[in-house]
Amino acid sequence: MGTPDRVMLFDVDGTLVDSNDAHARAWIETLSTFGIERDVAAARRLIGMGGDKLLPVLTGIAADSDLGREITKQRSGHFRRTYRDGLRPFRDTRALFLALRERGVRLGVATSSDEEDLQRLLEVAQVADLVERRASADDADRSKPDPDIVHAALARLGHPRHARVSMVGDTPYDIEAARKAGITAIGFRCGGWSDGELAGAADVFDNPADMLAHLERALAA
Repeated sequence: MGTPDRVMLFDVDGTLVDSNDAHARAWIETLSTFGIERDVAAARRLIGMGGDKLLPVLTGIAADSDLGREITKQRSGHFRRTYRDGLRPFRDTRALFLALRERGVRLGVATSSDEEDLQRLLEVAQVADLVERRASADDADRSKPDPDIVHAALARLGHPRHARVSMVGDTPYDIEAARKAGITAIGFRCGGWSDGELAGAADVFDNPADMLAHLERALAA
């Protein structure tokens, strides 16, 4: 279990698993089958939001409309069939989690992925057995950058109100969700965002391997 005074929540896509490009392509390829053409780069900038926010921003289509639900369903299936099983973790992801566990840090996951994708992505990242609690899009009314998923993950950890809590993510949406939840944010560059775009993070690392190499600094954030 770990001590109750240090908690780290991790995003998954773009943080532990190199999947942001795959998600962007899945959105664009799916939209194209509905006669909607968008640029991959435009979708790429929105990865990290949940589909409930990404779809209307990218297309103007409400996610809870009949068309929006059908697009979202088709995109999920396309991502799973075409991309999910070919994804790879960032280097030293499992080693980082093991090192944090050895230091008594309680580990949780807060992601905009749905539960079905999350389980597979944690297996890809090789950390499914090291995560104490997790919250996905299925556990929150609103996805990032709203803080609902962060609150859900903390609730599942037993409301560690006196703990030092950090959220580790690769997008501005993770940083904003952490801020709205009242916890510290740590940024990773491996999702493709610059330090300026990750402004508000207490510290920024290249990737899991970089955080592992500077673990004491990360724990001090």
